[in-house]
Amino acid sequence: MAMPSPLEISRQATLKPVADIAAELTIPPWLVQPYGEHIAKIDLGAIEALSDRPLAKYVVVTAITPTPLGEGKTTTTVGLGQAMNHIGKRATISLRQASMGPTFGIKGGAAGGGYSQVVPFESLNLHLTGDMHAVTAAHNQLSAMLDSHLYLGNKLDIDQHRVTWRRVLDVNDRALRNVVIGLGSSADGVPRQTGFDITAASEVMAILALSVSLRDMRARMGSIVVGYSRSGEPVTAEQLKGAGAMTVIMRDALRPNLLQTLENTPALVHAGPFGNIAHGNSSVVADLIGIRGGDFLITEAGFGADMGAERFFNIKCRVSGLRPDAAVVVATVRGLKAHSGKHRIVAGRPLPPALLEENPEEVAIGGANLRKQIENVRLHGVTPVVAINAMPDDFASEHAAIREIAASMGVRSAVCRHFAEGGAGAAELAEAVVEAADEPSDFRFLYPLDLPLRDKIEAIATRVYGADGVDYAPAAATQIDSYERNGFGNLPLCIAKSQLSLSHDPALKGAPTGWRLPVREVRASVGAGFIYPICGDMRTMPGLASNSAAERIDIDENGEIVGLA
Repeated sequence: MAMPSPLEISRQATLKPVADIAAELTIPPWLVQPYGEHIAKIDLGAIEALSDRPLAKYVVVTAITPTPLGEGKTTTTVGLGQAMNHIGKRATISLRQASMGPTFGIKGGAAGGGYSQVVPFESLNLHLTGDMHAVTAAHNQLSAMLDSHLYLGNKLDIDQHRVTWRRVLDVNDRALRNVVIGLGSSADGVPRQTGFDITAASEVMAILALSVSLRDMRARMGSIVVGYSRSGEPVTAEQLKGAGAMTVIMRDALRPNLLQTLENTPALVHAGPFGNIAHGNSSVVADLIGIRGGDFLITEAGFGADMGAERFFNIKCRVSGLRPDAAVVVATVRGLKAHSGKHRIVAGRPLPPALLEENPEEVAIGGANLRKQIENVRLHGVTPVVAINAMPDDFASEHAAIREIAASMGVRSAVCRHFAEGGAGAAELAEAVVEAADEPSDFRFLYPLDLPLRDKIEAIATRVYGADGVDYAPAAATQIDSYERNGFGNLPLCIAKSQLSLSHDPALKGAPTGWRLPVREVRASVGAGFIYPICGDMRTMPGLASNSAAERIDIDENGEIVGLA
């Protein structure tokens, strides 16, 4: 019998009123702003209101380098949160919000899957409480003020060829990547070339995820650099007098959203920064609330441990002051086989038939990637646990091969079937995580902030990615020197590269060696508080595929949504 779709499963769930979920977290009712019966926003006053409660154990869920289909980090995060209840522990989960670009594209939503998902499913994947739209509006408000400034005399002497602030929209639309604005009559603005990114790639989204208060958000908005003057000085949102309006637009969006899982585990769903050009983690304020809500707070970091987890450790944890007690590294049989270099997985297309044949030897070859990602977690002094996210067509011998890799590195592992069985299917993982989190922690950052930018880039490239060194394009070298002169050199790094390889090249699978990291450009997200070197070709506005989900999503004769996945 075929498994019901995620949407069908979600509609069968018995949900508690959101007030009851908030009460489980001991959040005072006057700090809970309901959005209907099953969704609420939580006032930031909850951080102070819960400050006398004990800290939960803090667990980050990361993964091997993913295939284009992902390895199930969100589903595992939800399943693990539900599983804690099965072993007598109280957990809260913290996730990023869904972007409608991927929802209507190939990837689908961000609620988890099967019997390990956050509900209400439709609301989570479609607008939720409007935070994405607030980010879009705040970002584009600054864009409008920038172009108005250029039109009305350009008193700040902004160099039109060095404007770095684009526009954003929460759709997949390749036709907007590069556009010319200001065409028409002389009253229609100054013509110039620019473009659109997807909303999740906005620096405003990164600021939402990293702000610890409304005042902090206001300061970060003011520090946004929109471009440079003809003399080479950075021009900020504060100078354009746009930061105040942006913060007003974002005021309600800063409050985290409270939902629940299919098994009524509290879920804080807030912010959704890109996982390659930004830090790819949910919000700091959500974690500052959730860390006081039970025995465990379980959060997810985007893509593999070389990306989202590295940024979780070195960017998010610096801001929050929280220290992780354990990390879960999600691995799948198909993912490790892909890292053997013998299969090609393409999003939206059927899996290669050979990938589904029993072959523990290929799993062992691709296991080099798992070994490196375990090492990347340990570089930060955190105890890893390997979650083997089981698929129906896996073989026991292939699961055994993953267990052998974990055991050879002295790491706990667990086979998980939370997709089909809910929390009960991840009970073994929950037990392993509890044991790992009880071990003494030696958390540490990879680099000090006062290290020169080139040394920080070198540390990540060689120690996390496995590169032999770093090569800088002339423009990148000039940009680094400029940032250090302008006082940005003490910011942490967020290296933008392919999520499909430990290297910059998506074709290099496993744990490649004998390569160097090419840095072609370096940008500054000063408001968010990081520098991001760009390695390879980064798409910040995805395009729709020929078989995108948008073609299947519709309303049926009863007015119900169909085709949402």
